[in-house]
Amino acid sequence: MNAEWVDAAGGDAGASGALQAFAALDHLATMVAVVDADGRCVFANAAFENVLGLARRSVLRAPLFDWFVDTHTISDTVAAVARNDYSTSRFDGLLRRPGHAEPLPVHVIVSQTDPAGPPVVVELIEIEQQTRQDREERAHGLAQANKELIRNLAHEIKNPLGGIRGAAQLLGMEVESKALTEYTQVIIQEADRLQLLVDRLLAPHRLPHVVGDVNIHEVCERVRALVLAEHPRGLHVVRDYDTSIPEFRADREQLIQAVLNVARNAAQALEARIAAGDAVITLRTRIARQVTLDKQRWRLALELHVEDNGPGVLPDLRERIFYPLVSGREGGSGLGLTLAQTFVQQHRGTVEFESEPGKTIFKILIPLP
Repeated sequence: MNAEWVDAAGGDAGASGALQAFAALDHLATMVAVVDADGRCVFANAAFENVLGLARRSVLRAPLFDWFVDTHTISDTVAAVARNDYSTSRFDGLLRRPGHAEPLPVHVIVSQTDPAGPPVVVELIEIEQQTRQDREERAHGLAQANKELIRNLAHEIKNPLGGIRGAAQLLGMEVESKALTEYTQVIIQEADRLQLLVDRLLAPHRLPHVVGDVNIHEVCERVRALVLAEHPRGLHVVRDYDTSIPEFRADREQLIQAVLNVARNAAQALEARIAAGDAVITLRTRIARQVTLDKQRWRLALELHVEDNGPGVLPDLRERIFYPLVSGREGGSGLGLTLAQTFVQQHRGTVEFESEPGKTIFKILIPLP
């Protein structure tokens, strides 16, 4: 590494040498820069370029320290690691970005590449990204646990349910009293209702993936038509589409069901505003770039927002909103968002939400290979 560092330290040839020596860092999803003890940046990876919105040549012209709001902490840390006072150090900082008024909160990791001296590697992890990844991991683990729980519970319910229904039918054939026959019909109807619930719980885990080319705006238009058919008055569904989004391989019916479940959930939260005639749901599509989903980096991803102007998600529901059988509405099954999350996860995507009174956004992210 020292020989490569010496070559990387001088002129255009050095820059070329640095690119070759540290080229593997371009494959990392996190921002990485290689600097000397004075903060002179000799290499910045592709993720660093993308976040700053600058070409690599522009990034290398300025000392790394200049990109930080607090220049002293980063400069002191880099100098200490370069002197071998310690091999690595971590702290939280704020990164300046051209064209952005607000700095980007990042977690900074400064590490040695060689105890004998520079270069020093500085890795920057977006705090929001790290938080989102942790949230995605928890959601994925929870979804897997829910799937096993639902599957086992559904099978445990299904077997005796068939016996109860059959016994009620036989009993109804034997009794002559009309009143008693009505009781057996109640048993049969309730058994059928529970059977339907069990089938809905099991359906997303056993239906095959029917994959084809999907235009996300055809999906949105289908959902829009269905929601407006259910709420013909008092609800306005706004289109805000990025028509440049390409078709991608997916299960069209599953995506329609996922988006429809989220949109119906929004409509149910808007009941008071629908009655007042000022309810609004916005379907918004965008392209997201350099997205990490389930620990994998994707160059492009579909970002679909379902936004409403309702009262917001109740605080005590926010941590449990994707749990099965949890509903904020009396009489709700609590399966809509659970199924939406399951269908999106089967497309290697994720569902997130942010909510405040007057504005709730459910965001569906699906990678575009």
